[in-house]
Amino acid sequence: MDRRNFLINTGLAIGALVSPISISAADSPTRKTTRSGKLNLSFKPYELQLRHAFNLAKYSRTATPGVQVQIEYDGIVGYGEASMPPYLGESVESVCNYLNSLDLSQFNTPFCLEELHEYMDALAPNDRAAKASVDIAMHDLVGKIMGQPWYKIWGLNPDKAPDTCFTIGIDKADVVRKKVDEAAPYNMLKVKMGLDNDKELVEIIREKTDRPIVVDANQGWDDREKALDMCHWLNERGCLFVEQPMPKEKIDDTAWLRERSPLPLIADEFLQRLPDVRRAHGVYDGINIKLMKTTGLHEAYKMATLARALDMKILLGCMTETSCGISAASQLSPLVDWADLDGNLLIANDCFDGVKIVNGKVEIPRDRPGIGAIPLV
Repeated sequence: MDRRNFLINTGLAIGALVSPISISAADSPTRKTTRSGKLNLSFKPYELQLRHAFNLAKYSRTATPGVQVQIEYDGIVGYGEASMPPYLGESVESVCNYLNSLDLSQFNTPFCLEELHEYMDALAPNDRAAKASVDIAMHDLVGKIMGQPWYKIWGLNPDKAPDTCFTIGIDKADVVRKKVDEAAPYNMLKVKMGLDNDKELVEIIREKTDRPIVVDANQGWDDREKALDMCHWLNERGCLFVEQPMPKEKIDDTAWLRERSPLPLIADEFLQRLPDVRRAHGVYDGINIKLMKTTGLHEAYKMATLARALDMKILLGCMTETSCGISAASQLSPLVDWADLDGNLLIANDCFDGVKIVNGKVEIPRDRPGIGAIPLV
């Protein structure tokens, strides 16, 4: 039986009507109701504690708010999560309010992912992390029903998963040196920039290692001439690309920089969802896909496919997330040029087991259906 017929037949076999369930974010532990043939949504806040302060060009934090999500169907549970760093504009309250507003009674099968996203977008235009939590849980659920991981459902080769970089945030010299030591298992380092000491940070890293670096300026370079000087300087020091060098509003300046830079420019804050891929074409050389921006795997896969058609590079990134979100993203990793999937490695309270990094390379869980993440508690 081919994959399409399998999907149709499986969907028909389990396609009972589903009804809504309203769950309060205040419930602890998470309230869950199991009823045959129904989709049952439950969720609870879960704050992610960082191993080190996460310092960027415009702010610093020691924790990231999150919400853990479950969707149960006939005894099978799919897991998802929302992670909300400050710049996304979402909060635990907004995510829980959005999840409480969902009414799934119109869907007669868990396989209606396209219709689910149309409904979620019609319900509210933004709330991207909230939508991603539902999308990830539904992908996990559908994959478990099919008994297959999503890289197989998409027809991807896990051997083509790339190396992932390990993030070195803006910090004092002694802390940077410690972080470089901690990153010894990784073949590529990601350097956060955007302040006056950018060159000093790279020089400290170069004292410790000659491994390739990638740079994320987080919109921190306001002047295009300075940005161009930095791109040339970084090119001479083993840098592979520069992510979001200038403010996302400076489209003309970024296009000017792209024409002259010896390094590829990757869009991050500039780019959120599928329509932004075409906007980025000609301004940037590539895009950074993050599930918390794209509303989950469904649209992320479309974005990767379109970027490939436009001959653009793809970086698969993440927020600070548990191994639930990172494992979900890893299913897409054979499609991309580079990965930045270290969000679970930066936290001290991961509540899932999932994707591993082996010799610096993303190792997708091959024997687990769905997204490949298993709760630890």
